[in-house]
Amino acid sequence: MDWATLLQILDATLRLASPLLLACLAGLFSERAGIFDIGLEGKMLVAAFLAAGFAATTGSVWLGLLVGIAGSLALSAVHGLASITFRGNQLISGVAINFLASGLTVVVGQSWFAEGGRTPQLGDGQRFEELTFPGATEIRDLPILGSLYSEVLSGHTILVYAGLLAVPLSWWVLYRTRFGLRLRAVGENPAAVDTAGISVTRLRFAAVAIAGVLCALAGAQLSTAEPAAGFVRDMTAGRGYIALAALIFAKWRPFPALGACLLFGFLQALALRPALFQQSFGFSIQGQLLDAMPYILTVIILAGFVGRAIPPRAGGEPYVKER
Repeated sequence: MDWATLLQILDATLRLASPLLLACLAGLFSERAGIFDIGLEGKMLVAAFLAAGFAATTGSVWLGLLVGIAGSLALSAVHGLASITFRGNQLISGVAINFLASGLTVVVGQSWFAEGGRTPQLGDGQRFEELTFPGATEIRDLPILGSLYSEVLSGHTILVYAGLLAVPLSWWVLYRTRFGLRLRAVGENPAAVDTAGISVTRLRFAAVAIAGVLCALAGAQLSTAEPAAGFVRDMTAGRGYIALAALIFAKWRPFPALGACLLFGFLQALALRPALFQQSFGFSIQGQLLDAMPYILTVIILAGFVGRAIPPRAGGEPYVKER
C-alpha cells in the first residue's frame, strides 16, 4: 500500500467513523445515567431524514440541522416518558422507536417528495461543505506530517470535527463536573442520589436529551455532510447498533470509544475498496464479505466482551422512589 492510498484510507476512516462516534457518545451519556437506549438507530434515522428534507426544501442546511435535532429530541422524550416516567421496559421502547422511524421516514418521504422515500440530492447551501485548515495547501508537500495535516485532518465538515471535539468534552463533563458525577451516580445507585435530595428523574431526562442531540448530529452527518448528500431509505444501515457494540467494547469510556469507532470506520473504509484490500494483504475477499465485516465484528465484540464489560449497575432498571 503506497502512502497516497493510505492517506485516502485514513481520510475515509475519519469521515465514516464520525457518525458512529457521535451515536456512541449518545449511548454513553444515556447508559451512564442508567437508561439503555437501543433507539439510537431510530433517532439517527429521523434526524437524517428531517435534516435532509428541510435542507432541500428551505435551502438552509443549518435550519435542516435544527429540525433534525428537534425530531431526535422528540423521540428522546418518548423514550424518556416510556422508560423513566412510566417505568416501561427500556429495550422494548428503543426497539419500538427504531421500527417507528424506519416506517415513518419512508411514508413521509414518499408523501413529501414522491421519490420512493428519498429526498432530492442536496446542492450548495443545502449540505455542509468541507473546511480547509489554515496552511493546509502550503505544507501539503512536506513529508508525512504535512500530508497528514492537509489530506487527513483537513478537508472534513464541521460535524466531523464536532464529533472529535465531543470526546474530550464528554470526558470533562462526566469526570470533572458536578453534573457528570451525579449522572454517573444515578447509573450506579439512584437511591443514594435521591437520598441526597437530587432528582433522579431530572438527571435521567437530561442524559436522554443529550443523547438525542448527539444522535441528531450523527444523522445529519450521514445525510447532509457526505459527498452524495441526501436521504435514502434506512441509510443508517445498523450504525446505531454498531455504536452500541463500540460502547460496550470501550467499557463506557469516551476515549476508548473513539478508538473503537475508528476501528469500525477503518473496516468500512476498506469495504469501499476491495481491490485495495487484495493489494495490501495479498488475498482477495468478496465485496459482500467486506461490507459485512463491521457487522461481523459487532457480533464478535458482543459475544466476547459483553461478559467482561460491566455496565452501570442500575442500567435498564426503572427507579421507584421509596416512600
